[in-house]
Amino acid sequence: KKRDALKTKFQALLKDIVDTKLEVGNGLKDASFAYAKAQWANAGDDITATVLERAKRPSVTCKLYADNIAGVSIPIFSMVHDPTVDTSSQTLGVAHGGAVIGACKESYLKAVTNLIKLASLQTAFHTLDEEIKMTSRRVNALEYVLIPRIEEIMQYITQEMDEQAR
Repeated sequence: KKRDALKTKFQALLKDIVDTKLEVGNGLKDASFAYAKAQWANAGDDITATVLERAKRPSVTCKLYADNIAGVSIPIFSMVHDPTVDTSSQTLGVAHGGAVIGACKESYLKAVTNLIKLASLQTAFHTLDEEIKMTSRRVNALEYVLIPRIEEIMQYITQEMDEQAR
């Protein structure tokens, strides 16, 4: 029963992982293109140093939660975005391509969101895989070792009781 519930969730996670991997690939491709456009719009100057200089605190953080699936604790990552921290980068590129830099920031935010979702799915997938293996070993031990041994003991007891009755 537990093994079936875990396998059902495992299959659903597998489908989600495939979809999310495609989204991550497209999102990172779009983000890289947006970064190239931002570099070009900023007169070919490297904006990386300016962005790093203005970033005091991270606006995106990752929190770890636990979910329970059939008695198994599954780690879940969630993204926490605080847009008030991004105010220092609002004036970035006022002279050259501020809108393009803003679009670049948004595309990277989407990419990071998808990456965190993918990390959460893959961690849950790995945890469920290990738990399914353990549960399968336990089920096999019951079916092929313990239950036959108990049936053998029951048969022996029945046989001894029949002999004592004679």
